[in-house]
Amino acid sequence: MRVCSIVGARPQFVKAAVVSRKLREAGEEILVHTGQHYDEELSDVFFDELDIPEPEYHLGVESDTHGRQTAKMIAALEPVVEETRPDVLLLYGDTNSTLAGAIVGSKRDVTVAHVEAGLRSDNWEMPEEVNRVLTDHASELCFAPSEAAVANLENEGITAGVHWTGDVMYDAILDARERSRRRSTILDDLEVSENEFVLATVHRAGNTDDRSTLASILDGLADAPLPVVFPAHPRTVGRLREYGLWARATDELEVIEPQGYLDFVRLLDAAERVATDSGGVQKEAFFLGTRCLTLRAETEWVETVDCGWNRLVGADPDAIRAGLREDWTPESTPHPYGDGTAADRIVRLLQRGLDVDEPERPFEAPTLD
Repeated sequence: MRVCSIVGARPQFVKAAVVSRKLREAGEEILVHTGQHYDEELSDVFFDELDIPEPEYHLGVESDTHGRQTAKMIAALEPVVEETRPDVLLLYGDTNSTLAGAIVGSKRDVTVAHVEAGLRSDNWEMPEEVNRVLTDHASELCFAPSEAAVANLENEGITAGVHWTGDVMYDAILDARERSRRRSTILDDLEVSENEFVLATVHRAGNTDDRSTLASILDGLADAPLPVVFPAHPRTVGRLREYGLWARATDELEVIEPQGYLDFVRLLDAAERVATDSGGVQKEAFFLGTRCLTLRAETEWVETVDCGWNRLVGADPDAIRAGLREDWTPESTPHPYGDGTAADRIVRLLQRGLDVDEPERPFEAPTLD
């Protein structure tokens, strides 16, 4: 079994870390890094911290418009597929790297497999929604993280090759939480204590590319009853400076550089709550038992909202303030994303011929203490 795994952005590095370990025990993996995240803090450090093998190919495709970036990735990926002749292209998430891999795989004699299939926000203004829908429809194997994701695929007529594997991010967080507690010194470095600060992340174009929207989010965060630690994405830093909001942000928030994965997990684990527009951070917060405010009007991770761990507040400063100040209690702690063995399930499915249904067995989700 020869698998070509394609990654290009931070969440994909984390997901690939746990799957790659299992893949390399069972067969041959060729790891391709598109270069979508090329800053050292956003890319290389993840490979070091999570013991991910060095990519066999680094395509060096950096920032550009969505169309041009995707086109460059397609042009760079096809020769890799021609040279390596994999049995399957393994794709993660919903980035331009994901869509580029799906397009290349659909044009070649190679099976396309999508990890994190079936997620939907129903917001077609998000490039990620376009990427994930098109990728699912181009994939022969759809590895869904939840039953809701399976239902989404069925509603779109996708039933063949669909498997509820659970979420590989659950696998990853079980490992990363313990690593971060052993290795990270970020709490001491920032002189913050557990449950005595709020963590915030803002990076989506819908929140950063409009001055009034970004200012509204800043208004809400600035009124938090606890200090706000704000690892600032390069996009956000650029917009804050462009809009004349940088001085205010640094005065009212603890603005820090983007963090490596283990340091970020340590912050998320220790935070009293988190405010974010990241889909991945919403889910990681849920796994770690950290209450979350989502700075969007919708989420792919509807289960986290349904059980009370996540609140959708958008960019409304009043809703952000209320969410940061109210002492709300989640209704329950379910396990909709499996039992932390998604990587094992994915590799078994690939081993069994790529087209044979995996027999159902109950998920037994561990508790994160």
